[in-house]
Amino acid sequence: MKLDFSVDTLSLDTVFSRTPSSTYSFWVHNRNNDGLRMQSVRLRRGNQTGYRVNVDGMYLDNANGSQTNDVEIRKNDSILVFVELTSNETRQPTPTLVEDDLVFTLESGVEQKVCLRAWSWDAMKLYSPEITKDSVIETNIPIVIYGELKVSEDATLTIRNTTLYFHDGSGIEVAGKLVTEDCVMRGDRLDRMFPYLPYDRVCGQWKGIHFLGSSTGNTLLRTEIRNPLDGIVCDSAAIDLEQYRLLMQECIVHNCQGVGVQSTNSYIRLEDCQLTNTLGNSLYILGGKAEVSYCTLGQFFPFSADRGFALYFTNTPTSLIDLVCEGTIVTGYDKDVVKGYISNDSLSFDYHFKNCLLRSFAEEEDSTRFQQIIWETPEDSIQGKEHFVKIDEENLEYDFHLDSLSTAKGLGCYR
Repeated sequence: MKLDFSVDTLSLDTVFSRTPSSTYSFWVHNRNNDGLRMQSVRLRRGNQTGYRVNVDGMYLDNANGSQTNDVEIRKNDSILVFVELTSNETRQPTPTLVEDDLVFTLESGVEQKVCLRAWSWDAMKLYSPEITKDSVIETNIPIVIYGELKVSEDATLTIRNTTLYFHDGSGIEVAGKLVTEDCVMRGDRLDRMFPYLPYDRVCGQWKGIHFLGSSTGNTLLRTEIRNPLDGIVCDSAAIDLEQYRLLMQECIVHNCQGVGVQSTNSYIRLEDCQLTNTLGNSLYILGGKAEVSYCTLGQFFPFSADRGFALYFTNTPTSLIDLVCEGTIVTGYDKDVVKGYISNDSLSFDYHFKNCLLRSFAEEEDSTRFQQIIWETPEDSIQGKEHFVKIDEENLEYDFHLDSLSTAKGLGCYR
């Protein structure tokens, strides 16, 4: 008589060393007509690998050779085994395989096993770090942030060629200046919510970037911000029309549980950027001045029909000095994804669109504000998500490069 297992190999996802994994499980079936007693269930390598195992409510005791004894399974019955891992440091720059066997020894002396596999990755862990002087972070080692990464008012933080992983509730708060180049910022969950869905495709994994009123001269180059609550929020400040408060070039802000980029009474410029899939507005301009050049604003947030606009601009709390949008694609699921709102008739409200694709209703034909516009409608043969290579709502996979049939050739950040 033998046992049947729901898996031959239990594969855990990649985990950071010294960080507990999620809990994984598998079934052990006794499909025989008689009950089975296991003499022992043990980890072949004992307590050397960091695996923790619970067999039908009984933990494998490290003090007893990482094993438990006398486990019974009645005939045609099953038990559930739970497995977790907290791996040791590997001292390797790349993920390292951590393997062990969970060995089931029957009273007959027959041994059966399930292989346990995971990849462990050493990371640098920072707990509520505060940058108080000019500093540079550049490393191929992943950095995990716990708490708030704060940049003090008189300091500049430069981050290059680095991936930052933010724990739940963590983010960046900038009172001084932030400069990034070739960076990725994302949540720290490397495992999966469901077998088909990595946590890295789930929004709301971390807080995002918050620029305080004292912060200016921020530059983000080729930086990807994915799956936060709010991607980037610029607080209101005294506007300086001689210097960008925020300059973004070839950046991606994707899959936010709040806004993508929000600018309040600030002077910002976005070039060749992708702002996509946000519960709130993808680009939210509240007064100030904004220049948007050859960007892709796609509002395909899949979890709520009450999603925001791809582009929302208004003259509150201060004048909208000017919004200039050129060579940009602004589209989404809804019939109208562009919203301009005058909230105060006494404040200026100036905007201009040139050579853009807009999924919106033009209230009036104003050639001074709209030039060379492709007005997209739900009746167009190519419209909405059909412009792009891949919009897979079931698996949350997206590729916003233009499809060969798109009518937006020459526009957007992937023209």
